[in-house]
Amino acid sequence: MKRSMIHVPAAIAASLLLAAGALAKVPAAEADKLGKSLTCVGAEKAGSASGVPEYVGKWQGVPPGMKYTPHVGQHPVDPYAGEKPLFTISSENLAQHAERLTDGQKAMFAKYPKTYRIVVYPGHRDFRYPDSMCAVAKKNALESEMNADGLGVKSFKGAVAFPMPKSGNEALFNMLLPFRAFNEHTIRDTANVLSNGSVAFGRAENKSMDHTNKPEEIGKPLEGVMAQTLNVIMLPEREKGTVSVSSEPVNFGVSKRLAWSYDPGTRRVRQVPLFGFDNPMPGTGGKMTTDADRFFNGSPERYNWKLVGKREVYVPANTFGLHANTVKYADLLKPGHANPDLIRYELRRVWVVEGSLKEGFRHLFGKRVLFLDEDTWHAVMSDIYDARQQLWQHAVAGYYYTPDTQAWHSGNSFFYDLNSGGYVAYNLFQERPIGPLLNKGNLTPDMFTPDAARAAGN
Repeated sequence: MKRSMIHVPAAIAASLLLAAGALAKVPAAEADKLGKSLTCVGAEKAGSASGVPEYVGKWQGVPPGMKYTPHVGQHPVDPYAGEKPLFTISSENLAQHAERLTDGQKAMFAKYPKTYRIVVYPGHRDFRYPDSMCAVAKKNALESEMNADGLGVKSFKGAVAFPMPKSGNEALFNMLLPFRAFNEHTIRDTANVLSNGSVAFGRAENKSMDHTNKPEEIGKPLEGVMAQTLNVIMLPEREKGTVSVSSEPVNFGVSKRLAWSYDPGTRRVRQVPLFGFDNPMPGTGGKMTTDADRFFNGSPERYNWKLVGKREVYVPANTFGLHANTVKYADLLKPGHANPDLIRYELRRVWVVEGSLKEGFRHLFGKRVLFLDEDTWHAVMSDIYDARQQLWQHAVAGYYYTPDTQAWHSGNSFFYDLNSGGYVAYNLFQERPIGPLLNKGNLTPDMFTPDAARAAGN
């Protein structure tokens, strides 16, 4: 079998020989590449002969000609709606493209040879971050450091902590602390799709506040709380009114994730012990763990994280069309997997980060391989292994640029169980009258307390 090539940039080659908790800062001469040969978040501007597009960054906010009103919950508008696919990868021509597919993608072709396919479109790297964010990212490159335990960051000021990462933990914290919406209010649906194609739906109202990207905080050293969330279950009926609130620290070596839950049956609020890790996500039939949202969240303490290098991979990209309000769940949610015709793939460079469960620690997942888009540091795919190191799940996420935030936003995620044949479609909102409300209003910390959970449940 032909091996997939891993590209290790010279800037990180030597550092991969060091421990994952290496604390070295980026020299000024190296940081000067940001905004020149590299984008401000460390992506290579140049394209590749095999089809990765050149970074252009010609658009910030609403592109010319697009009819879009920010901050009202408008569903995404696709600036590439008229494009035709370059080609489609199927089980018949899989061998031609295997070098640029992950093990999880290949497993999907093996399990669903007649229906699974990857529709590949022309690549685009047209959107850019605000200049103010880029200035903070460069300052982080010069000053941000991992703590010795690998569980927190020093001198982090928002934006991206390590545009030129030297270790798996640094790359992981770029994913945990990305530049994104500083507040969000969404009513989202979850679909648990069984192997026979039947669907059980859940629904929740979710509010979140990201302190790392609040306008009054970005550019300052951040400590204490990273983010806060409030989640109110609306469906199924038996769980309606259940409320949870959580608080996420910037430094997991000093503080822990805290969470409280309101039970409408007892009308009591209780603290949730050990919230996160492999606790099952409600409404997913056990296919999705709490720490699988965005493919990994929470404390990295249970895994050894390795920066493998870069690869060119076909990944979901510019998935505006997937999230349009014209998409119906009945058309999207097919037996075995989501409708391939609705998910746009492009050839992109991704950082490969591998997490292996530490000896003496427990988790359902023995290994997690994350594929982080070099332009955004978001995890766009993940291959997940069980305790026996057998491939268990393949997960994909659709991200799209939002004028509301001038950044990329996490849309639908699909978690495919390669054993049972079922899957979870998470964070659906196509059939909601209003899409995600981003950076609108003034969410405050007192909206995410145990008292707030009790009030939301009444």
